[in-house]
Amino acid sequence: MPLRGLLERYFEFEALGADWKTEILAGFTTFMTMAYIVFVNPAILHEAGMPLAAVTAATCLSAAAGSLLMGGFARYPIALAPGMGLNAYFTYTVVKGMGISWQAALGAVFLSGMAFFLLTLLGVRQLILATIPVELHSAVAAGVGLFIALVGFRNSGIIVPNASTTVALGNLHDKSTALALLGLLIVAVLLAWRVRAAMLIGILATTGIGLATGVAKWTPQSYRLGDLAATAGKLQIGSALGLGFLEIVFVFLFIDMFDNIGTLLAVGKKANLFDRAHRIPRVNRILLSDASATVIGSLTGTSTVVSYIESAAGVAAGGRTGVTAIVTGLLFLAALFVAPAVGAIPAAATAPALIIVGSLMAGVVAEIPWTDPEVAVPAFLTMMAIPLTFSIATGLAFGFVSYAAIKVLRGKFREVNWFVYALAALFIARFAYLSRG
Repeated sequence: MPLRGLLERYFEFEALGADWKTEILAGFTTFMTMAYIVFVNPAILHEAGMPLAAVTAATCLSAAAGSLLMGGFARYPIALAPGMGLNAYFTYTVVKGMGISWQAALGAVFLSGMAFFLLTLLGVRQLILATIPVELHSAVAAGVGLFIALVGFRNSGIIVPNASTTVALGNLHDKSTALALLGLLIVAVLLAWRVRAAMLIGILATTGIGLATGVAKWTPQSYRLGDLAATAGKLQIGSALGLGFLEIVFVFLFIDMFDNIGTLLAVGKKANLFDRAHRIPRVNRILLSDASATVIGSLTGTSTVVSYIESAAGVAAGGRTGVTAIVTGLLFLAALFVAPAVGAIPAAATAPALIIVGSLMAGVVAEIPWTDPEVAVPAFLTMMAIPLTFSIATGLAFGFVSYAAIKVLRGKFREVNWFVYALAALFIARFAYLSRG
């Protein structure tokens, strides 16, 4: 059998209705929506005292490694990169807040990655995924969709913070915001015309308009693989152990675990990855891939690597197999050498894609039995808490705790898996811990 045929068989093209053109375009689309991390992550970690060029190289390499593993080993269209939120925790809480060196913080990231491995091998992470009530799957997917849309609205300047109303309409006369609105219109019209590469074309067209009008800037810089030496292998595992497992390592572990599970549920729902028993095939490979990516990230010099919800953009563009993630991973490798070109993509070009993806993912709310309060209330709390707290993990916490509490008070506690109660208790403990001080 020719190599092409073997690859199509390995990636299950026929069963998933996939084709090479769509998979490659989906990989480009996912990368375009994630490209900002190549510059945002180094900017945040640089504030922790880490060399900017080295972190840029580590960001590209860890994202490439994670995405290639997920695509080639797990065979899913889910891309990975250093996580937003966790990089902020790394810099502002661990390094600047606690006065801990970035080398020791990288050691904590490494330990959390190894803990992921252990929990996966013991079946704990799979158990957590399997015990999430099926009724909450759609709520998580919808909540993440709203979360993605909120990020898009914020990045575009369409909505801005407001002291009186929390959020308000931004300045639509701002050039960047106007460009984002134009990009939103371009993508929406292309989708209405059933153009399969609508989001990719929209991002590229909006970027082109931005460069032509001066809204986007191209500032040439160079990054060499040798720059990685400033952070590669600099982690201090012994120092991390001395810091206290629960205080730092557990936070990396806890937040990453539930953010990854939330992403998996959301993207899995959109890509129809679940089987008839509401399980995801090869889930072990998915979990081992993201654990490996976190370990690789700590060794190269960056914070925790996670599954990216922006993968939903590639799924929305038709991506169904691991080829999508592999293409994204290869583009992250290329970004190491052409970072200036990636940096030319303005937020105004990627924000419309995020808003559109959010609208596509929100459609699953129709699957929630809204007439049943036992399900509807936890589902609604999950769906709303994710965007409003800017945390997938917190949304899951609201869903788990409310679901378990309602079942107990309704006298149906035997209908709920014991592990759901255990997780609800852990979430309550997390809320209590976070409220200290």
